Amino acid sequence: MDTMEKLRILTDAAKYDVACTSSGVDRAGVKGQLGSAAACGICHSFASDGRCISLLKVLMSNACAYDCAYCLNRRSNDTPRTTFRPRELADLTISFYRRNYIEGLFLSSAVVGTPDYTCELMLQTLYILRREYRFGGYIHVKAIPGADEALIRELGLLADRMSVNIELPSNDSLKRLAPQKTKESILAPMTRIRDGIRENAHDLVKYRSAPQFVPGGQSTQMIIGATPESDRRILQLTEGLYKKYSLKRVFYSAYIPLVEDRNLPALNTAPPLLREHRLYQADWLLRFYGFTAGEILDDAHPDFNPVLDPKCNWAVNHPEEFPVEVNRAPYEKLLRVPGIGVLSAKRIVRARRETKLDFDGLKRIGVVLKRASYFITCQGKSASRIQTDNPAVLMGILRDRGLPQGGFQPEMPEQLSLFTPTKEDGVKCLTGQL
Repeated sequence: MDTMEKLRILTDAAKYDVACTSSGVDRAGVKGQLGSAAACGICHSFASDGRCISLLKVLMSNACAYDCAYCLNRRSNDTPRTTFRPRELADLTISFYRRNYIEGLFLSSAVVGTPDYTCELMLQTLYILRREYRFGGYIHVKAIPGADEALIRELGLLADRMSVNIELPSNDSLKRLAPQKTKESILAPMTRIRDGIRENAHDLVKYRSAPQFVPGGQSTQMIIGATPESDRRILQLTEGLYKKYSLKRVFYSAYIPLVEDRNLPALNTAPPLLREHRLYQADWLLRFYGFTAGEILDDAHPDFNPVLDPKCNWAVNHPEEFPVEVNRAPYEKLLRVPGIGVLSAKRIVRARRETKLDFDGLKRIGVVLKRASYFITCQGKSASRIQTDNPAVLMGILRDRGLPQGGFQPEMPEQLSLFTPTKEDGVKCLTGQL
């Protein structure tokens, strides 16, 4: 099989791995080296279907020794198999970089024989890129659960960011769908990466010089919709992962039925795209808005509202917290108001040091008044005649979003258009404001 045929198969096999984000690393170009890395903006991938590219997103191999029920590359599935040789993939990466096709590499792999052997193949590839070609571009590599700790460390010294897929939201689901993987084998490399990052930071403070270990941090991915866990269970797991492993991001992948199995949804089941979207919104609330998983969802409401985003849903269900007087409320309180995001809350705090804010001023600052107006006052005045404990608030929000008031209909998630976005859509997409 020639290199381009391998590339076609292994980029296609990598498209279901979504744990790919901006690099988080600033590294200027150095004379005698190839490439540089920017902390933001590297978030696209090279794929066989012609999508916009920035990273070469590819598997080392799809010849997997495991038989995970949900995976297209599982051992028992009838699909073409191939494996890159380390130098072959390194040469391909450099060739694409020199043609200005890519800015870096996103490398994952199925388990070829054993986790250690798979890691050795990936390690050889990274070594050729970094040491022989002196490639200074961004590299994100997936750690293989079950691999030796020394191999994980060597990968971390060559990569900018690493990730270990948590795969499924519970140990029971992992045992049922991926019996060759264990919770312990997944969490062990996550622990090692976390500790390595902390040790590296300590050495940098103490000695002002140390080998960089995963400077862009680590992330993970879990599959949503293949198993019966509630949204609350998933969000609790996410919160725990952020606290325990200091992750940069948790990524969610709506399960796409590609293989038939009695333990999985039927092949004609639609991917839970709205659920994935809600999880990303709730994830943003955990990381930037000061919410806890227990506030967003509880025993009485274990799943997301299909009509309202998590922040708006919380506000409607907690009328005792509103209205909020924007000229006096602390920053943390402003963040809880629908339509006021992190940026606009900071602007409010700065602006009110010099003036009393009114609704026109809030609009200029960037507050989305069609949502916020139900929950705020300016100098004691409200822009809405509806009390925050009135069910009409919900109807008003639905009306402003163009949804029918007579009954709830879940919104249909769709990709943001790059050609006809509204200003609000653009801000929400780029900043995650809620």
